[in-house]
Amino acid sequence: MAKVDGDDHDLYHQFNGINSLKFVVVALSNGLAIACRAIKPFDERRVEVKRMYTSPEFRGRGVAKAVLKELEDWAKELGCDVCVLETGINQQEAIMLYDKIGYKKIANYR
Repeated sequence: MAKVDGDDHDLYHQFNGINSLKFVVVALSNGLAIACRAIKPFDERRVEVKRMYTSPEFRGRGVAKAVLKELEDWAKELGCDVCVLETGINQQEAIMLYDKIGYKKIANYR
């Protein structure tokens, strides 16, 4: 993220701590982590998707979509019916993925 976000990385970094994450999915290939995503409670009916990453060599293969689907299913099991997420405007690969799978742009929620 630091490479893509450049000077904005320090601003975004404050929102990306991992200490409070309890719900994490990691995709493995031959025992190596290739993708990860997490969710954390946002309010009573929503979770926030956090810490999204897929190794570049595994992008475009459906791994990110599968991991996100697993988290969305987990959120439903936790009683949440909405997932929200935030990504930087420079994260074009992420934005294309979210658009492709049906996420809608909303006003900033911080």
